[in-house]
Amino acid sequence: MKSHLVTTIVGPDRTGLVESVARVVAAHGGNWLESRMCRLGGEFAGILRIEIPAAQSAALLAALKGIAGLTVTVQSGQGAVAPAGGRLTGLEIVGSDRPGIVRDITSALARAGVNVEEFSSEISSAPMSGEPLFKAIARLQLPPGCNLAALKAELEKIAADLLVDVSLEEVTT
Repeated sequence: MKSHLVTTIVGPDRTGLVESVARVVAAHGGNWLESRMCRLGGEFAGILRIEIPAAQSAALLAALKGIAGLTVTVQSGQGAVAPAGGRLTGLEIVGSDRPGIVRDITSALARAGVNVEEFSSEISSAPMSGEPLFKAIARLQLPPGCNLAALKAELEKIAADLLVDVSLEEVTT
């Protein structure tokens, strides 16, 4: 029997860290299914979904926790799957940085029943002024029956108050 594990790993960034995790997964008969990993403020943060023989789960967890400097948590990845039938939509946000951008945009998405499947953001220097520039990209799952035009109008209203630009486009596969 196979287990699916969703593992988060956090620790000081260093060369070879991902290889160390991959070596441990492979040594325990695990299959690396998908992951999102990055360096944030000098720290390494990752989330990884693994398929592994159920009998190896405890040993894998112990071995991952044995990697120096890592904090590791594991959840069963066999939970409910997001309902199908919704539309995938891409969201981009760009504008002068200020507190509350993510809160206000995601509040509108939650009210509309939209699931945020992926979200990535960063602060960089604006090309001409050097001021902090907020950029975010998200992949959204709209629920069946969600009015894309109404959602776009709601987000544009919020964006005007936040002084950011918002782009919302349905993803075609």
